[in-house]
Amino acid sequence: MIGDPVGHSLSPALHNAALVELGLDWAYLAFPVPAGSGQAAVAAMVDLGIRGLSVTMPHKAGAAKACHQLSPLAERLGVVNTVTNVGGQLVGDSTDGPGFVDSLAELGWSPAGKRCLVLGAGGSARAVVLALGAAGAERVEVVARRPEQALEVAALAGDAGMVATVDAADAADLVVNATPVGMAGVTVDGSGELPFGLEPRRLGPGQLVADLIYAPATTQLLASARARGAGTCNGLGMLVHQAARQVTIWTGRDAPVEVMSAAALLELGKRAEMGKLREVPQQGETGPPG
Repeated sequence: MIGDPVGHSLSPALHNAALVELGLDWAYLAFPVPAGSGQAAVAAMVDLGIRGLSVTMPHKAGAAKACHQLSPLAERLGVVNTVTNVGGQLVGDSTDGPGFVDSLAELGWSPAGKRCLVLGAGGSARAVVLALGAAGAERVEVVARRPEQALEVAALAGDAGMVATVDAADAADLVVNATPVGMAGVTVDGSGELPFGLEPRRLGPGQLVADLIYAPATTQLLASARARGAGTCNGLGMLVHQAARQVTIWTGRDAPVEVMSAAALLELGKRAEMGKLREVPQQGETGPPG
């Protein structure tokens, strides 16, 4: 995979667990690639003999330009998160949106005929809106800071897409946070503020509230939704399922989703434990831990 940064990514743990389970003598590595160099890095796949590449921020648009061919989905989004080297031809695809819909299916939830509200208009929001429209959602409403941006993203859902405000959460079957609000280290104005000032009273039983963030596992939005009786899920399922689709594309084999999910949870557990260890001074320490 390439991105900047990549040190925090769970992808190596997910993919290497899958490769071991499939009995393949392959390795999945993460390479930090600075902004502006993504297109060149993707083009180098052919000479380096790399079979598949995951692409994360800030290289998804540059990666698309380096591909010889794009899937219809990637063509419409203008970005890729997956590149496959097929005999020297680089084929770009996007598994983010379909991975999100797969994660909902794992919960027994289908967007078909449902009203969906997506908060945000960035790359993740675009992928989710397109996927929800393709999955048969009755309405896909988009909230963004700029009306023209919201209109552009809503158009990806076709006739189902429209611009909205957070007030639309009252009637939504699914509410998706595709903004960084709630992510560890991301601060917003006001303690405990929800995306776009969403009021918890607009959430309740019968709704599913999804946050694409997975660290922390429970954001303020999810905690508020649960307190109001709504169903919730974080972004770990989307991460696992988009990676599973990549495994299938690269190997031609069914991805071991359960193994990948267990690997992700194990890695998150290790990181949480390491975080606790750093917070507790070890014997003999008099200052803050290093």
